Amino acid sequence: MTIQAVIFDAFGTLIKIQDGSHPYRQLMKIGKAHGRRPRPDDASFLMKSAITLTQAAAHLGITASPEQLSTLETVLAEEIAAVEAYPDGLEAVKLLQEQGIRIGVCSNLAFPYRQAVLRCYPMLDAYAFSCDLGVMKPEPTIYSWICDQLGASPTASWMIGDSQRCDRDGPTAVGIRGFFVDRNSTNGDCPELVTFARKVLATAR
Repeated sequence: MTIQAVIFDAFGTLIKIQDGSHPYRQLMKIGKAHGRRPRPDDASFLMKSAITLTQAAAHLGITASPEQLSTLETVLAEEIAAVEAYPDGLEAVKLLQEQGIRIGVCSNLAFPYRQAVLRCYPMLDAYAFSCDLGVMKPEPTIYSWICDQLGASPTASWMIGDSQRCDRDGPTAVGIRGFFVDRNSTNGDCPELVTFARKVLATAR
């Protein structure tokens, strides 16, 4: 079987947040304290928009003082700086790249977090960030876009992540073979990423 490309989710798959402080959640709490009711599309707006946290507050109509916004921006910067790559993620990417497999990331994230992915994995072939594209997993468009960027057909691509809906079922619906990674139990398709990478290489032989 020909496997041209492998696509990874980012947070919870390739990289991890250390003791997340949830600055965007704090922002929404400030809004609620000032009478702004949460809206069903708040999360998708944040992850589909290439804007800073301070700009997001303005777009969402959240009344926050300059001091509050400054504090949240600092908290956000510290959280992003503390993001680390999973060791098995680095090893899996290395194993695949050594065998000529093209590697991409497909992630739903707010704009500031993209820099953490690029810092931890600067050597990949393509990056599909929801905040850049204005579409989110599991919308089919985002999977098709990353395959195009990788120069690979969906049927010659595999994807893995920690969301069954977004990283296994969503890609499977467009022809990509999707896998669910679960490091904390035996319920996933793979327990970690090196096992997955070896499965890719064994299948691609």
